[in-house]
Formats: sequence, structure tokens, C-alpha cells
Amino acid sequence: MLNNDNKAIMIKDMHPDERPRERLERYGPGALSVPELIAIILRVGNAQQSAVQMGQMMVRDFGNLRSLADASITQLSKVKGIGLAKACQLKAAFELGKRLATSGDTLRPVMETPQDAVDLLMEEMRYLKVEHFRVLFLNTRHEVMQNNVISIGTLNSSLVHPRETFSAAISYSSAAIILAHNHPSGDPSPSHEDLVINTRMVQSGALLGIPVLDHIIIGDGRFVSLKEQGLMGS
Repeated sequence: MLNNDNKAIMIKDMHPDERPRERLERYGPGALSVPELIAIILRVGNAQQSAVQMGQMMVRDFGNLRSLADASITQLSKVKGIGLAKACQLKAAFELGKRLATSGDTLRPVMETPQDAVDLLMEEMRYLKVEHFRVLFLNTRHEVMQNNVISIGTLNSSLVHPRETFSAAISYSSAAIILAHNHPSGDPSPSHEDLVINTRMVQSGALLGIPVLDHIIIGDGRFVSLKEQGLMGS
């Protein structure tokens, strides 16, 4: 929004009831739009745009909040009026949100059901554009000691070998593991390759005394547990 002098109306010039920070304080963050939340992170705009208008422009130009959150620092810093410092502020805020979404109620979440693993992994893995093969390393109480990416594959497959998985499991003194990978298509139905890899992992775990408890395939808001499908037999 511009005033009669063709200058952007700054947040400080807005009515107090319209300022994002005051609205957040009065009504809570849930009452604010995405551009308003971005404006609070940016703090100030530039001579042509207020911070709120810059937030609106960024959401429009990147298409949606997910694409904006996935943008690199280089991409963000190229937006007019953003620059490196503000790009870093935005990336830090998005990373905190991602970590909060994937954190458990405890420092070591307990894996008792397939849903426990899905709750831990879904938001982090559902939007990935290539397959990531991840392993949850558990102690004797089935608490997650480590949550590691073992391999990153192409759009259609991950190249996974038991060697990398179980060498890490041994180094962490794992009592058991849970496998997980995503399908970029959004469809979590297991492929033939998924089942081959799973059988190899289950057999290797049995030989080493580190059982594979489940293999979760993450889609877009959906998942398949190979354990629930009865596909964990060696």
C-alpha cells in the first residue's frame, strides 16, 4: 500500500489494531495471516513495500507456504528487499517449525506402534522430492536413540545396503531398528524393490541379533506399515 507520496505505508504508521505484532500480542499467533507472520520475522520492509506487503509478495511468488519454506537461502535472498540477513532469519524460523513438527513429547520418543513412527517422520518426509531411506535406532525400551538418513536416492528408488544400516546400528548399540522411506509420488504402496530391500534388511538383522521391527513407507499424508501388512517375515 502506498500513500499520496508514492511511499509504502510502514507498519509503524498503521493503526495499532492493524499492526502484526500488536495483533499477535492481543489475539495470539493463530489470528495472523501468513504474510503477517512473515512480517514479524522481517521486522521492516523497504521504501516501496511494508513488511506485510513483502510477505504477501513472497507467498504469491513462491506459490504457497510449503514452497517458500523449502526455498534455499540463495533463492530467498534474491527476492527484492530481502537480502542475506532476512533470508537467514526466515530459514531459521522455518527450520524451528520443522523441528517442532517432528519432535516427540520426550527427548527419546518411544516406538510402540507404527503410528508412533509416522508421527515422528511424516511432516519431515511427506514433501521430499526424492526417496530418503531413514532408520530409527532403538534401545531395549524401544526409545529412539538416533534418527538417521542412510541414503538419498533418485525420484524412483533409494540405493540401500545392509552394511551402512547395521554398522550404524552396532555403533549405537541398538537393540532393534525401524526402517522408513518416502515415496515422492505420494502413494505409499510398496513396490517390488521395496519388498526386496526389506527382506534383505530383515534377514541381515536376524543374523546380527538386531531385529527390524517395521518398515514404514511415507506418502503424502498416508503411510503403509509392512509389519501391519504381514510383510516383515524373513
